[in-house]
Amino acid sequence: MKKNPALLPFGASNQELESQVHPLDWVNPSPTGRYNLVVIGAGTAGLVTAAGAAGLGAKVALIERSLMGGDCLNVGCVPSKGVISAARATAAVRHAREFGVEIPNEVNVSFAEAMERMRRLRARISPNDSAKRFRELGVDVYFGQAQFADSNSVDVEGTRLSFKRAVIATGARAAAPPIPGLEFVEYLTNETLFSLTELPQRLGVIGAGPIGCEMAQAFALLGSEVFLVETTHGILPREDRDAAEIVQQSITRAGVKLLCCGKNLEIQNNDGIRLTVESHGQGYSEVIDKLLVSAGRSPNVEHLNLEAVGVMYDKKGVKVNDYMQTTNPMIYAAGDICSPYQFTHAADFMARIVIQNALFKGRKKSSTLVIPWCTYTSPEIAHVGLYEGQAREMGIEVDTFVQELRDVDRAILEGDDEGFVKVHVKKGTETIVGATIVASHAGDMISEITLAITHGLGLSKIGSTIHPYPTQAEAIRKLGDQYSRTRLTPLITKLFGKWLQWTR
Repeated sequence: MKKNPALLPFGASNQELESQVHPLDWVNPSPTGRYNLVVIGAGTAGLVTAAGAAGLGAKVALIERSLMGGDCLNVGCVPSKGVISAARATAAVRHAREFGVEIPNEVNVSFAEAMERMRRLRARISPNDSAKRFRELGVDVYFGQAQFADSNSVDVEGTRLSFKRAVIATGARAAAPPIPGLEFVEYLTNETLFSLTELPQRLGVIGAGPIGCEMAQAFALLGSEVFLVETTHGILPREDRDAAEIVQQSITRAGVKLLCCGKNLEIQNNDGIRLTVESHGQGYSEVIDKLLVSAGRSPNVEHLNLEAVGVMYDKKGVKVNDYMQTTNPMIYAAGDICSPYQFTHAADFMARIVIQNALFKGRKKSSTLVIPWCTYTSPEIAHVGLYEGQAREMGIEVDTFVQELRDVDRAILEGDDEGFVKVHVKKGTETIVGATIVASHAGDMISEITLAITHGLGLSKIGSTIHPYPTQAEAIRKLGDQYSRTRLTPLITKLFGKWLQWTR
């Protein structure tokens, strides 16, 4: 039996991973009666739905055709952050002299050891998503391909499971754009990248979105010569342009050769993989050892027999309404299979909505979710809410407050003073409509603003909240001070002055 690419190389760490998320000796249970909920897919959305429903007393079946934990555990968030951690450690050592720490020799990186560390830690995390754990939670776990038999039952490898409600949580997978010659070479995606055991001396990366930028920078820091190709101008085209520019400068300093505004991109199988592209009027023809394609995702809708049960879908995924309900009212969906927000934390909270609505006839709306996100480059970019351009398109006038990290003491002391916190509020008010943070740990910092938006707390509330000094999060409090100073109009200042004179 051919091993899943995520399990390669099949050493001790990946053997442990397999034993947790798809044990070879697993025997599917025999169904006894109708399930309250049948969940197809054991990625984040499916796991949260199954565990939450079972915890509330529901009879639940969970079906997975590959590895429990989905992309996040096996080929996404977890392994990528393991690689990024190794890259950041490498960068810290190389810049240690700036802090008075002498490094006697050139920094040597063992890529094989860094990757093995990642695999070992991934295996350590895997029991959280394991078949054994979910069985202990009271969930019937089935391995195999699921397909709908009708609107009340699912077939798994010849076993029929009847249900009251079903949830599609099959996620999405890497997809390749139509690049001439790509089909003739063996290229990497996020599903195969983390199986590497040797550092590519020359790595090509197609797509300067979050995955492309994170991995391009990480591999450059680990020692690869990296060529990053993007068809648009610059990187991270969906992000705040000021924020993306700071990250672009950082990844360029790390050694990444950015070929943006790429035209006439072709791939040839010629003495290795040859990448040819035109960037800003100049032609490039580079022979590379490995090619990472990170420019698209496709929903996992195949083999589910969705047509037979009236579940509509398109190239973006399964169609759902605001209650996470598909076009078949007995079937719901959650996670990457149906959401434009393809993040683990978004899948988590969509699953919570599904539990309420599918089991208890709730009317919780997904549109009420306030979803932050983060790109884990160095520095990180985190965002929540609206960008300034989006607000303008929606007819919302905004005031924008910016706190540069170069004026934040902790950022200066740590040598992390490239970045900012930018907050947009409704014009003339303190109501926050969106924010972007560029900082070493922007993903941690954005939660304070997400909390504020979720619960209607304005900038003045943040400004009046004591933050420890010195921290980089103090930058957020300083924005509250900025807002409060705008309330001190010349008239109010004059009246205060007269009052103070009168009370002397």
